[in-house]
Order: sequence, then C-alpha cells, then structure tokens
Amino acid sequence: MRKQKNKILVILLMLITTLGFSQEREQDTLNPDVIQVVKPYTPTVSDAFKVKEVPSLDDETTATKKEIKYNIFSFPVASTFTPAKGKAAVVDKEEPAKLYDNYATLAAGMYTSILGEVYLNHAISRTESVGGYISHHSSQGGINDLLLDDNFSNTKVSANYARNERDVAWNIEGGFLHQKYNWYGIPQPLYDDAAAEAIGDVDHTFYGFNLGGNVAFTDSYINEASVLYRRFGDNNSSGENRFLVNTDGDFTMQDLDFNIGLRIDYLGGKFDRNYFTEEALKYGNFNIGLSPTYQLIKEDLTLDLGVSLFYLNDIESGKSKFFIYPNISASYRMVDEILIAYGGIQGDLVQNTYYGFAQENPFVSPTLFITPTDQKYNVFVGLKGKIANGMSYDIKGRYMAEGDKAMYRNNLVPYGFDADEAYQNGNAFGIVYDDVSTFGVSGEIKADINRNFTLGVKAEYFSYNVDEEAEAWNLPNLKANLFLDYQITKQWFAGANLFYVGERKGLTGFNDVQNITFPALLNPTETITLKSYFDANAHVGYHLNDRWSAFAKVNNIANQEYNRWQNYPVQGLQFLAGATYKFDF
Repeated sequence: MRKQKNKILVILLMLITTLGFSQEREQDTLNPDVIQVVKPYTPTVSDAFKVKEVPSLDDETTATKKEIKYNIFSFPVASTFTPAKGKAAVVDKEEPAKLYDNYATLAAGMYTSILGEVYLNHAISRTESVGGYISHHSSQGGINDLLLDDNFSNTKVSANYARNERDVAWNIEGGFLHQKYNWYGIPQPLYDDAAAEAIGDVDHTFYGFNLGGNVAFTDSYINEASVLYRRFGDNNSSGENRFLVNTDGDFTMQDLDFNIGLRIDYLGGKFDRNYFTEEALKYGNFNIGLSPTYQLIKEDLTLDLGVSLFYLNDIESGKSKFFIYPNISASYRMVDEILIAYGGIQGDLVQNTYYGFAQENPFVSPTLFITPTDQKYNVFVGLKGKIANGMSYDIKGRYMAEGDKAMYRNNLVPYGFDADEAYQNGNAFGIVYDDVSTFGVSGEIKADINRNFTLGVKAEYFSYNVDEEAEAWNLPNLKANLFLDYQITKQWFAGANLFYVGERKGLTGFNDVQNITFPALLNPTETITLKSYFDANAHVGYHLNDRWSAFAKVNNIANQEYNRWQNYPVQGLQFLAGATYKFDF
C-alpha cells in the first residue's frame, strides 16, 4: 500500500506543474516570426504495461496459506433401500429325451436273415435290480457256388441280479448259448457235387452255459473279486470246464502302498477223438498267478513297478512250471493333456480255451490240442493326447515275443485213409503252436466333433517272425477300420463302419499220414496267400416317437464274397430292416 500511495503523489505533482507551465505560456506575447508545430501524441504498444493478476508481494512478510483440515462428523442412518434382485434371461430349454430301461429289436433281411435283441432291467428297490439279455442272429444262407449248406444260427441268453449296499456291491449272472454253423468250406475243384453229397451233414453245434458274479468293497483290503464257471461243448461229444477267480486288493508295507492281483484258473476238457485216429484227446491245466504292483506318482510322471508270478501245473502230463514276467509301465505328461508319452514292458500267461477258439473261428474241428501261451514280454512305447477339444489320438509301437502262440491252419485233405468225419475234408481248421515274435505299429484318432457327430479311425501294421512253422498262419499284416455315428436331426440318425484286412497265409493240399508216396503229386502241400479284403457297412434310422424307431442296415456294400477264412467265402450284399421299441415295466 505504501508503494501505491507514492505513485499517486508523484502523478499529482506532475499535473500541478503542467498546469502552472501552461498558464505562464498564455501570458507570453505572440511572436509572429516563429511558428511552433506541436506533434500530437500517438500511443504505441510499447508504452503500455500489463497489470499482473497476482502481483508479487515485496513487503517484509509474505502471507502463507494456512492448512485447512476437514472433519466429517458421521453417524449411522437407517436405510430402508432394498436393491432389486437380478433375473437371468429366460432361455428356451429343450425337453430332455425320455430314457427307458428296456428295449426290444427285431429285423429281417436278405439270405432269410433274422436279427433280434431284448434287453431288460428292473429296479426292485433302491438297492436291488434284476436284468436280462437275449440276442439272436440267424441266416438260411445262399452264398453262390457252394456245394454244402451255409446256414448259421447264434443265440445267447443271460440274466443277472445286483444289489448295491453302503459298503459293498455285488451281482450274480448266468447265461446260456446255442450256436450252429456248417463246415461248408470244402476245397474246390477237388470236390464236386457227388463228393459233396457223400460227405452228408456238415453242421457243427455248440452248447454252453456260465454262472458267475463279482463283488466290490468300498472300504476294505480287497477292492473287488470275481468268479466264473463255464461249461462249453458241441454235438461231437466235446466238452470243456473252466473255473476262474480274480481278486484285486491294496496293502501297505513299510509306508509303501501296493496293489496286488490274484488269479486262480482251472481248465479241463476232452475231445472224442483226434484228427487222424479215434483216440480221445484230453487236456487240462491249473495255474495260479500273483501280481504285486507299486505305483509312484510325482507331478506329471506316473510309474507302475511290478512283477507277475505264475505257477502252472499240466494235469495230463503231470509236469509243473514256474513263470516270472515283468509288469512295468510309465506315462509322462509332456504338455498337459495335449502330449503324453507312455511305455512299458509286460508279460502274461494266456489261457487258451476251446470256447475262445470257437468264438473267434467257428470252423475249427473238434480235434484241438490246447495249451497256454507264454507271452514272455510285450514292449510298447507311444504318444497320446488331445489334438483339440473332443479329438484325441494314440500312436503306438510294440514288440512282443510269445512262446506257443496259437495259430489257425487249415486241416489238410487226408490221403491214404478214409475220412469218416464231416470235418476231415480240408474244410476245418486246427491249431498249431510256435514261438512267434511280432513287431507292430498302430495309430488311432477319435473325434467327438459335436454332440451329434462321432468319428474314429484306426490302422495297424504287423510283421511276424516264426521259429518252426513256414508262415504265421492266418495272421494279417495290416488292419484298418473307420466308424462314424451321426445324429442328423432329432428324428434321423445314421452311421457307418468300414474295415480293411490285409493278406494272410494259408496251407492247402494233402496230408500223407500213412507215409505213402505221391506218384502224381510232386507238391502235396502248397502255401497260398489269401487276398486282402475291404468291407463297408452302413445304417440309417428314424425315431417315430420316444418309444418307436425304425432302421435299415446294409452290410458288405461292395458286394465282395471274400474269404475271411480259407475256402470260406462270406455273404455278399446284405440288406436288413427292422424296428426298436423302448419301454419300462
């Protein structure tokens, strides 16, 4: 303020002086000789000065801003506001499909074929249920250029009772089978119509029944156990009995957890005669196996370390033998579920049976010598994982060494003795055993593209090395198959199954049992190559409602009467149509 006052005083003094000077000039006498021109004042920008909005303070003390503190005096206030709950958008839900516990299927088609199935299941209470299954497939035959009947029939019946309690679940099951086939594969042109008529009836009928059950414990040293008894025979006075027990349990030893499996297997049977003489052929063995395994899990590595111990007693010969097999496997997650490496080495004592041979090849003769297969070791390595969501793959390589591996070989036509039986005309298969090494590579892809489409492809390549036999009889070098299922709409569905089997080796010719020379036959036996074959099957169906469905099947679309077994062509193009009914009791 003092500075402002000084400025005002200076301005007032200058005004007073100017006024005084002007008055003095007015008293001067006008001098006409002198002309004085006074230039008017023209202001410029440089003459102005900017007044600062915030003048600087040059006084002795500069005012400082005081710190202002804000205090909030809060107190609780009761609120009656209730926020509205959010509501999810309304989605139109599809009504779930009605599920039934039972169904029945019946179909008929070419070659006078009949196909039927019935599945039954009924819950007696919350813990008890009973069920059953019946299947039948038959055909009157009609394959072109055959000299003998080729009809067949296959019927199976089973029933079960199950009980599920708090600490234990168990069930018992019984079944019966009746199968009829014909040895129609006589070699041509060695046999003509007259020779075929002389053979007569060539049917081979199998009978069998089984009884067994299993039990599973929730909290026990024994996890589960199963028992099976099966009687199997045929219309040629052949008979076989098998009794099998399997148990699986866990135990701890020195803070280490082990899993141990126990197997008890008895097999005994006889054939009314052997292939060349009328002497009865008996077989039987008893074996018991113990398989302890320790499992180690560390992050992405899972390792199973175990061994399998077997004791075998050949009842007929009275000889016993002890077997030790490795039981080691491991898997490592290299990239989560995308890439998993696995491998191992395992072995087993495989029990061969007449029932097993007849189910795989129904054209075997009732003159088989049956003994177990010693699977010394099976070394395998592979990669598996998921390519994408719903799509998985598995690539595997293996090398297996087997002692007494069973192979099907065509029985040769007798030479030098009479053929009294229908199967002694080169139209049945026997079993030969040999030490066989197998190298195999396989690849598999499964894809669940969506809920309505499923696709699977698998291919396998094999290479065999035999010890005494000339070939690995009837073992294919290549196998491949493709399957797909497609739910087209809610009502329509379809599917297909395609498979390919590569070449196999077979034997044909005459068998000189009496050591008679062959004056006109330089080569009494000959190794032949069975051609590879491709088979395509497809089906389509329509759901009439939630209970009824109609369907149609086409088998062997390529219409190839190929030989699955030597001298045994299959039916060509086959069409079948039928319906399925679902129901509840």
